[in-house]
Amino acid sequence: MEQMLSNLPQSPHPRIVIVGAGFAGLKLARTLRNKAYHVILLDKNNYHQFQPLFYQVATAGLEPSAISFPLRKVFHDTPNVTFRMGGAKRIDQRQNRLYTEIGYIDYDYLVLAMGADTNYFGMENIMKNSIPMKSVSEALFIRNKIISNYERAITIADESKRKALMNVVIVGGGPTGVELAGAMAELRNKVFPKDYPQLNFKNMKVVLVEAGASLLAGMSAESGEKAKTYLEKLQVEVLLHTAVADYDGLNVTINGETRFQTHTLLWAAGIVPNHIEGIREEQIAKGGRLLVDAYNRLHSSENIFVLGDGCLQQMEDYPRGHPQVAQVAIQQARNLGANLLAKLHQQPEKPFRYKDLGSMATVGRKLAVVDLPFIKFQGLLAWLTWLFVHLMAIVGVKNRIFIFLDWSWNYLSFDPSLRLLIKPTISKPEDREKLTLKKN
Repeated sequence: MEQMLSNLPQSPHPRIVIVGAGFAGLKLARTLRNKAYHVILLDKNNYHQFQPLFYQVATAGLEPSAISFPLRKVFHDTPNVTFRMGGAKRIDQRQNRLYTEIGYIDYDYLVLAMGADTNYFGMENIMKNSIPMKSVSEALFIRNKIISNYERAITIADESKRKALMNVVIVGGGPTGVELAGAMAELRNKVFPKDYPQLNFKNMKVVLVEAGASLLAGMSAESGEKAKTYLEKLQVEVLLHTAVADYDGLNVTINGETRFQTHTLLWAAGIVPNHIEGIREEQIAKGGRLLVDAYNRLHSSENIFVLGDGCLQQMEDYPRGHPQVAQVAIQQARNLGANLLAKLHQQPEKPFRYKDLGSMATVGRKLAVVDLPFIKFQGLLAWLTWLFVHLMAIVGVKNRIFIFLDWSWNYLSFDPSLRLLIKPTISKPEDREKLTLKKN
């Protein structure tokens, strides 16, 4: 029999349980701090991850700690917010109860801000052999994978095997794919030749594959075309109208034939909402997103709300739901926070209205594209704008300073200093036993 989650502070105030400490969950918890609610924030990690900069960890531009911030530190001197680390398992909507890996929690209000995971579109081989990038640990794994491949390549005489270790294929032409491709190309063009002078980096392919007609589909056609021009300037091979059909860990299959050989296929082609048991069929839309009303309230529910990538909020301006981007999640959390505070004073709630603040993507050094509601621009000014906006969005002053120093050094030297192959050497109990016996 499952146990109630223990050691929770007692409070006379209504209890709000927030599942997920991404952009939406963290924003809502911060909006409600020191208010007349008892907030329990639940996440499988004890830190907030700044997802837009995962690619810089993957390409050795930033260290993982620079884009991660301890959740407990965020809520120092905030007695009404309690953090617990653990994954959510299922909901009992009748009993107002959430079951987690660490026990069950009863709630007055439940907020699902669980985000999304990688969508492999049912292709098992690609799920098994490709590398996603939806967490800091996955970004760090990519960094280790790429560096270890070059360390292996320098010891191999067979040219075809060397090429397969050096090539990088990226699937998905959204901001993540474009930024990854640009960063990998800059490493190949400027950095890796100094680390591995014995390797011929003219043989290394950086390939970006997109099934659609253009890059950056959520942005203007002008920005997508400019991003393609910038990538080709960096000698990235860009393939549009092209879908990867299979990948066995070496051979990339397109239209029934092997087009590339690589040990590194990075999958950034789509997302699927994270699922939790206990949601009724009529509450789920096609594609797995949860149906919500204009107040982000789950369909056929009075006290469950869904934020961010996991919800489908159909409105006149967005009949297919809002774009699955960070700004939507943050604005939904801000609106829900205001509505929950309005409840305390018996004031009317306000429906959510999305304000598009624009979108941007960086391709490389001095190369970026920016779409604002009133203007579109590219190049150096866009790159500086991208740097400023992302720097200001980072949680924690120390993290901002570290990132600014890293970016400044990388700009001046064009030589990021984080190309370290750090991986666990002892992962199994039997291995630790062997090491102990060997020492004795």
